[in-house]
Amino acid sequence: MDVRRSSIVLGAALGAAMLWVAGPGALLAGAAGPGGGECQLQGVANLSPPLSSASGSFAYNFTGTLGTGPMGSCQSNVAGAPTTGTVSAGIQLSETVPLTRPGVCTNGRCDDGVTACVSSSQCPAVVTSGTVLYQEPIPQGSGSCGSSTTAGESLVTWGDGKHSVIDYDTTGALAAVVLQGTVGASMTLTLVASSVPAGFTAPPTYVINTDEPAFPVGEGSLALLTFSPTTQDQNCVTVGVSSANIDGVVGIGSGT
Repeated sequence: MDVRRSSIVLGAALGAAMLWVAGPGALLAGAAGPGGGECQLQGVANLSPPLSSASGSFAYNFTGTLGTGPMGSCQSNVAGAPTTGTVSAGIQLSETVPLTRPGVCTNGRCDDGVTACVSSSQCPAVVTSGTVLYQEPIPQGSGSCGSSTTAGESLVTWGDGKHSVIDYDTTGALAAVVLQGTVGASMTLTLVASSVPAGFTAPPTYVINTDEPAFPVGEGSLALLTFSPTTQDQNCVTVGVSSANIDGVVGIGSGT
């Protein structure tokens, strides 16, 4: 593959929810190209319902780290590129947002301390800040332990505090899953209503923008990872795979 510039493959692990055992070296060596590099990813995927020998639809979430395993920091030929990060898909995130409640009239004065009132309906809303939960888009898939396809969005929070959003899809067959994705502009999360304090309202959505300059919107991603159940009893036949450890090398490179 011809490499235009390097770009750490960010969404790779999220397609590994159906990957059994694979060696990534050969594929990624070709994918990275002479101007690319590599980055180790380690994490855990949770699947619902569990993957089995029978084909069916499933959803999953994933959390992991980039550049913190035995291979060391991520490598890139882009000056100033971050060397570590965390990656997630389908989980709930805590975010600090404005919280709003109706104003209250007490003894002729609203609780803003300024507005005179006869009833609370005359009082302006009170706005404060607080932390509530927002749900990332939940990746969806179809297939079995033998073969599957998935699609979703992943969020990388880099060590420098910047973000990258990856729109991706995967194709898996037995021991191998190939992910192809693109750096997207943003991810929209939805409010978890039960996390809002009683009497308050919060914004219904929360948007996280791609703002990591080393990996601009539109760059591509390609990866192959390993997948192993977190417990030995998950064998896909008598017990489905509901959780799995993911450990692999993701390619660094953007092809032209």
